Amino acid sequence: MPMLTEDVAGQLKEEFANLANPVRLAVFSQALSDPGSEQVKRLVEEVAGLSDKLSVESYNFVLDTEKVASLGIARIPAIAVLGETTDPGIRFYGMPSGYEFGSLIDAVLDVSKGESELSAETREALAALENPVHLQVFSTPT
Repeated sequence: MPMLTEDVAGQLKEEFANLANPVRLAVFSQALSDPGSEQVKRLVEEVAGLSDKLSVESYNFVLDTEKVASLGIARIPAIAVLGETTDPGIRFYGMPSGYEFGSLIDAVLDVSKGESELSAETREALAALENPVHLQVFSTPT
């Protein structure tokens, strides 16, 4: 049984018709220690199936240690939104439901465009930072 309704799938297909560049969705799960992480994997596979510009890379959090380390994955379930050859550093942890699902789709669209909608002023301020910044946003589905 699909996780996405027909209406949602139809809306996503319309959005994804405008994807400029391929996007890779790297999903990290571990069925034995976190069976719920397999649901995230299944959702991402459904989303990616809506466009030929989306692909899924599935990794086992315990076994694929090199990939976990190279992408800085801290926990599962995790989704890394990657460009064709770039890593803009976008990570989602947990099940992207509710508003988080919309944020995941927005991230896919932004990565495909190769740019965000940040203002020039904000880009300049970020470029002036001298040290790396690790930004985390926490939300709950309530």
